[in-house]
Amino acid sequence: MRPVLHGDVSAAARVLLTAPPPQRDRLCARMIAEAELADRHVAATGRLHPQFGNGSLMAAARGRPLADEPGFDDTDYCQCFETVLRHLVRFQISRTRS
Repeated sequence: MRPVLHGDVSAAARVLLTAPPPQRDRLCARMIAEAELADRHVAATGRLHPQFGNGSLMAAARGRPLADEPGFDDTDYCQCFETVLRHLVRFQISRTRS
């Protein structure tokens, strides 16, 4: 996966806002896996992945409906943002152990 910036986390959190809470963890893991798959595809072919884009988390997220971005006074959005960060930490830890 390409380096993750604030906009990537925000886009993924906005996708999670559109999903029922019990489905958010699985959806987040899926977007990260799609970004990683796309990044590998770009590295191997020099072309964008036809479905998941350039290997960024934002590209993987933007293939789905996004909620309007609320402020951090929205508890549900904060929880979604936290979910994305938690999954990114797990991804980075597993990547360094591989």
